[in-house]
Amino acid sequence: MLKGSNYISIIVIILISACGGKNTEPYVKEPGVEDSIKKDVLKTGTNVMQNKAPINAINVYMDGFHFYNGNMKGQMEAHHYCTVLNEDVTQCIIYDGNVKDAHIMGVEYIVSERIFKSLPDDEKKLWHSHNHEVKSGTLIAPGIPQLAEHEFMEKLVSSYGKTWHTWHTDQDKELPYGSPQLMMGFTKDGQLEDSLITKRDKNFDISTQEVRKNREDIPAHKVNPGADSWQNGEVIQLPSLTRHKHQH
Repeated sequence: MLKGSNYISIIVIILISACGGKNTEPYVKEPGVEDSIKKDVLKTGTNVMQNKAPINAINVYMDGFHFYNGNMKGQMEAHHYCTVLNEDVTQCIIYDGNVKDAHIMGVEYIVSERIFKSLPDDEKKLWHSHNHEVKSGTLIAPGIPQLAEHEFMEKLVSSYGKTWHTWHTDQDKELPYGSPQLMMGFTKDGQLEDSLITKRDKNFDISTQEVRKNREDIPAHKVNPGADSWQNGEVIQLPSLTRHKHQH
């Protein structure tokens, strides 16, 4: 794991580099009328006058893919806007795109291996590993120098994430219906749909295969027992609520 000044230096590089965004439109279109002039004025006022410290603290943008725990066919791209709280804990807001009108899909908490090992066994079942996401090149930090991204991924390869999606944008194209769903990360080649990778590579003008090759020197992380519990046939989800479709 990167320590102290090295890790902070990487975050600084991320902050001062190009954001690598504004190239992926949202999956859904919410109902409602366009903003009135009055609302536009109100927005402008709040932008100037209100403090948004938690939002301003977001300092990392990552793009990857998730699937529903218990339903690998339910796959989607996920844009992570994250705040690195310290060496061991990062928190992310997940969007369905990286443009200004993108929709919040959920949240992800990322912890170091040290923290993960300290969790109760039942808690570990909710978390997924990041080893394959990093080594496969499917998790990226767009817009930063390759060297900085490489070092950042060296830290993430041994981390674990707990992800809940509140808006299931592959199904609900207007509003966030139903219960939050626990999401997982891919652990082997062939699980993630090629079409999602192809679309993402085109949007960001990258090659996932080249990214993967560049990360061959990152040591693979041996996943700790308890994570990725779906692989052992243990599926954890909240009870599904009746899905009420919006009536036009």
